[in-house]
Amino acid sequence: MNDDTVTVMSALPVVLLLTSLVPALLIFALREKQTVLRTTLNLAGAIAKVLLVIVLIPRVVAGEELRAEFTWIPGLDIVFVTDTFSLFFVALSAGLWLATTIYAVGYLEGSPNRSRFFGFFSLCVTATVGIALAGNLLTFLIFFELLTLVTYPLVAHRGTRAALRGARIYLAYTLGGGVALLLGVAWLTVEVGPVEFRAGGIPEVAEFAARDPLTATVIGAVLLLGVGVKAALFPLHGWLPIAMVAPAPVSALLHAVAVVKAGAFGIIRIVEDVFGLALFAELGMLQALAVVASVTIVYGSVRALAQDDLKKRLAYSTVSQVSYIALGAALLSPIATAGAIVHMVNQGFMKITLFFCAGLFAEELKLSKVSQLAGVGRRMPVTSAAFTIAALGMIGLPPFAGFISKWALGLGGLDAGQPWVIAVLLTSTVLNAAYFLPIIATIWTSPRSESEGSDEGTFPVPARRSGWEAPASLLLPAVATALFVILFGVAAGWGYSPWVLAQIVGEGAWP
Repeated sequence: MNDDTVTVMSALPVVLLLTSLVPALLIFALREKQTVLRTTLNLAGAIAKVLLVIVLIPRVVAGEELRAEFTWIPGLDIVFVTDTFSLFFVALSAGLWLATTIYAVGYLEGSPNRSRFFGFFSLCVTATVGIALAGNLLTFLIFFELLTLVTYPLVAHRGTRAALRGARIYLAYTLGGGVALLLGVAWLTVEVGPVEFRAGGIPEVAEFAARDPLTATVIGAVLLLGVGVKAALFPLHGWLPIAMVAPAPVSALLHAVAVVKAGAFGIIRIVEDVFGLALFAELGMLQALAVVASVTIVYGSVRALAQDDLKKRLAYSTVSQVSYIALGAALLSPIATAGAIVHMVNQGFMKITLFFCAGLFAEELKLSKVSQLAGVGRRMPVTSAAFTIAALGMIGLPPFAGFISKWALGLGGLDAGQPWVIAVLLTSTVLNAAYFLPIIATIWTSPRSESEGSDEGTFPVPARRSGWEAPASLLLPAVATALFVILFGVAAGWGYSPWVLAQIVGEGAWP
């Protein structure tokens, strides 16, 4: 909290949670045939959350902090706070939840168990928003664990052997991370008392670290281990590619909105709002985090190169790209902090576009491998264009959103006196190009004809009620998020753009 921040007790943080919690509970009670009511509840909750965020952004940016707290038992309080960082993450979650809801309604049309799916879907967003609004470590822990439990049924949704195996592996990894987080939270609470997030770090934690630096270092490492599983830091990333057996809307949710972003958000909270950057550096933890993040960035990109399955290539890309956030958080620079924070949004919109498009290729043409995509650009030009925009953004080419992230992180590395960061970013960019450009080239290359002995160019053409290449509920979300990838790059300096808001949040980490 900055000195000029005004704290106001308000029910609005709770209302933000209820906009997805209430629809979830109602949806569970619906029959499968109540399609219109289920869709209405989904969209009403998603739109309400977006509108509430829009209303709150000017107030929070102006220095108003909304707070709601409840005493669970004496000494254990549940606290929700809308500071600039929490609202930034809520805005990302709300916007992409709306897009994914529209996409999921179309994607799952006619499939079984939709009430169960959309109930857990909304609970997933509730848990993510709870993580964002958590004002202390206890509240963060509760919603972090809830996120694990409510995403398991989404990964296992199809009920196939592969889906159940992927869900079990996901659960094993994330529950293991949850145990580590629980240990770290309990241990730190015993040492310093209830831990409320504070920009620049908590004075009681600094005092404890001065008395017992070794124990403070161990606790910090345990906390990072706990959130690092969901952030897919190497070598804790193994669950992510396997969980790609989930339906495309779930893959989009895991990579762009919920799980991996919750882990990245947790890293920033622990580093900057529990220990503080200066203390974390003094304990040697920043250097260790920077090394792990850099290794993960390169490792994920190298593994992506070898994947012919499109969703798995995108999954390993996420392993790499999310670690940009951890790297930015590990550098002693306000610019790097802002770069890490803006990449949460930029990567979210780019990656959700890619998964939307991968889902369209699989749903409309039954194609799931990179080697099968030759000529898809002619059959599905709009989808292919959206994929191309997002992929170029992931590489970091201007004027797309990904360029802003990489530019800020590079400047942050120089500002922190760590020029080796430039080498990591350049290596990653070359590898990004190596695994994305061939996909783009394949998509826009005409397939071989059947007379040449290949069936790669023979696409099923489903009957449509309109001339669109895919149902509007599937196509429009991909187009919309792709346009935001352009907008967040071109208009990075305007108004309440993600980059402008990220700079405000970044400066707040240096009180």
